[in-house]
Amino acid sequence: MKNYFFFIIEYIYYFSLSILTILYLFPGSLLGYFIYGNFDQQPILIQNTFGSSLNHFFAFFFLSVQSEIFRYKKKYFINSLVFLLCISLFYEILHYFIPNRAFEFYDLLGNMMGVVAVILLRKLLK
Repeated sequence: MKNYFFFIIEYIYYFSLSILTILYLFPGSLLGYFIYGNFDQQPILIQNTFGSSLNHFFAFFFLSVQSEIFRYKKKYFINSLVFLLCISLFYEILHYFIPNRAFEFYDLLGNMMGVVAVILLRKLLK
């Protein structure tokens, strides 16, 4: 049963990473289209002063927690989190070249803070 749980978490992680990649690389906002009917409007899921950067924090926090669960050995955990940090930087840099997208430093900061929050949470729980 234990292996089945990790298999499900790993599947959800890769599925979430695939969906995130599609959302990041699509020219325009797919979520904005589904919610508002407008590719130009980014949805703000929780009203806050940071705008959509908080959405980025939650997305990468969610991915990092999943990564931490199914890669429970320290060497895999660190490599996975380094991968998430690098991919968040890569995605934001690609926004320079994707039509209807723009590089935003606060989105990048939200991405990285989501990963760093899981690292700090893991250190606190040890």
